[in-house]
Amino acid sequence: MAVAPQKMPQLRRERHVFSASDDNTMMKQIQATHSPDGREFSVKPVLLIVEDIFHRAAPFPGISSDIAHRHEGTQEAILDAIEEKVQQNGFHEMLDLASYTINKISCEMSCKCTGGGDAHATTLAVFNIVSSYSWDAKLVLALAAFAVNYGEFWLVAQLYLTNPLAKGVALLKQLPDILERADALKPKFEALSNLIKAMMDVAKCIIQFRELPAQYINPDTPEMLAATAHIPTAVYWTIRSIVACASQVMGLIGMGHEYIASTTEAWELSSLAHKVNNIHSHLMKQLTLCFHHIDEKRHIEAYQNLVRLFETSHADNMKILKALIYAKDDQLPLLDGSNKKRASLDVLRRKNVLLLISDLELAHEELSMLQTMYSEARGNPERAESHYEVVWLPVVERSTPWDEKKQQQFELLQTEMPWYSIYHPSMLDPAVIRYIKEVWHFNKKPLLVVLDPQGKVANPNAIHMMWIWGSLAFPFTSAREAALWKEESWKIELLADTIDPIVMSWIAERKYICLYGGEDIEWIRRFATTAQEVAREANIPLEMLYVGKSNPRDKIRKNNAIITAEGLGNVLPDLTLIWFFWVRLESMWHSKVQHNRTVENDPIMSEIMTMLSFDGSDQGWAVIGMPSSEMAKGKGDVIVKSFVEFDIWRGRAQEMGFMAALIDYLNQLHTPHHCNRLILPGTTGGIPERVVCAECGRAMEKFIMYRCCTD
Repeated sequence: MAVAPQKMPQLRRERHVFSASDDNTMMKQIQATHSPDGREFSVKPVLLIVEDIFHRAAPFPGISSDIAHRHEGTQEAILDAIEEKVQQNGFHEMLDLASYTINKISCEMSCKCTGGGDAHATTLAVFNIVSSYSWDAKLVLALAAFAVNYGEFWLVAQLYLTNPLAKGVALLKQLPDILERADALKPKFEALSNLIKAMMDVAKCIIQFRELPAQYINPDTPEMLAATAHIPTAVYWTIRSIVACASQVMGLIGMGHEYIASTTEAWELSSLAHKVNNIHSHLMKQLTLCFHHIDEKRHIEAYQNLVRLFETSHADNMKILKALIYAKDDQLPLLDGSNKKRASLDVLRRKNVLLLISDLELAHEELSMLQTMYSEARGNPERAESHYEVVWLPVVERSTPWDEKKQQQFELLQTEMPWYSIYHPSMLDPAVIRYIKEVWHFNKKPLLVVLDPQGKVANPNAIHMMWIWGSLAFPFTSAREAALWKEESWKIELLADTIDPIVMSWIAERKYICLYGGEDIEWIRRFATTAQEVAREANIPLEMLYVGKSNPRDKIRKNNAIITAEGLGNVLPDLTLIWFFWVRLESMWHSKVQHNRTVENDPIMSEIMTMLSFDGSDQGWAVIGMPSSEMAKGKGDVIVKSFVEFDIWRGRAQEMGFMAALIDYLNQLHTPHHCNRLILPGTTGGIPERVVCAECGRAMEKFIMYRCCTD
């Protein structure tokens, strides 16, 4: 399409200056106009009014506009916000002072733009008018001036068919002729709407820089320095775009039938929109860097506050719990697992609280055993050890997005927990997660941090105590742990009476109990049949229980089925119980390590090490004992040989008792040649540098093993 002759010189000048966007001379001119006098000007309420004007000054029906097409609910919220701001003390007075400047800019643009003046010169004139204001105020005042002109234009355009006054004004401005050619003007007004949106985005972004909290970021911060250096250029090109918009709107007035819409004009607006959008993107990157800086400062502050809180004595545990679990006054941050209703932190006031800390990969076995122990404790409310609450704190990495899969995983775990949990993982602040990892050493494996009624940490990880003694370990302190160990000795009660009620009944009936394991079904057949035959010959009541291997999978499940079918002994009804048998042994090891016990100074530690080395070997093994008595133990062929050769020590069994004779004969079969392997999950606690062999007392060689057991 042709362009009106009087518009051509202006377009050429605009293209020339636009191509020199980084001209230092031009920006020096702009910087020379900047002489703020320190006056405070609240720009946000004015920008709200400007945004509302742009919203209501919708282009012709059918013209798309991000500003024009907003939801009504959003619009109502904007209007409410404006009304609230207008009601504030001093806003009217401030607007009175600003209105003169707004009107002056409006008149400047009306005069210069109507005459086809130079866009840079007009922009410079606007900067001279607002020289005493800050950069954000300059931009908002210029936007307000354009909003007045733009709003007046569309007010007449929208009302001229129904309002006689508007009709007269429209006729004098020849608006009806323009509006009749709406379709031809559509590209121009789409470009205009897009540029207005880009200008508003930049204005909002610059205001955000002004609103950054001074206690966390100052003007000398590198992130702020980079943004501050770019803001003058951003304000220049946005006001320059305002001038271009005003020029396009003014150009419509009085043109009548002579005006021919130009694709070049739309291109000019689109080019400016592209530039302003790029400016906005750059500013947003800087703003994001500023937000990161602020978050880091807040994170450090919150972390240090958490450290101080845990080092301070408190009357109750509420300060600690509120620091750990983020909750606004109107929120209920907990979910009660017993009734699936939300609850406040007050339900935990002055109570012993066990914080169950895990990620979303909490194993079924761990959850199942914790449920069992929790239910047993709650089953007898009169007992002191039931007087605690459990709260699940799920630690979720913020580096990956929270998606539907994670939400479902979280909700599934939450529904299976009979205790309290936080309502959503986002209620754990990053500083809290850092504290959990750095101070409480959380690393994938679940922790059970114990807080006393005053919020003091009674135990940074009671999970081992829970696995060994259950709620009997209450109040889960280190002193209680030491006291419980003093009451223990290496006997079948410590090793196995918690894994299944059937073991407890055997103990009550004073039976001989044999625990055996390994994966080799042929060895299992040979050992079990031989042991059962010896028990009959020795006339002893022997019960045999297969406990497989740690991390039980399909092979152990198949062995269970064969053992049951062939009558080779008893099996545990659930693989979870096999897992629990071994995790208790690992927990015993870690508990002893925490109390500086070793093979050299603790006989129970020596026996625990032997059991764990049995699991680390490829052979079968067995432990045999009676209640409250010493136990016999042996690996693979050695334990089988002792039973095969029962005739050799039968007489001694009759003289000194079956267990004493078996232990004596196993000692005779012992050879100095052995290879013991100890496999421990490295993330369950501190691993000492030096571990000695339970069999020969020599220091064991340390390796790192990565294992994935999928059978």
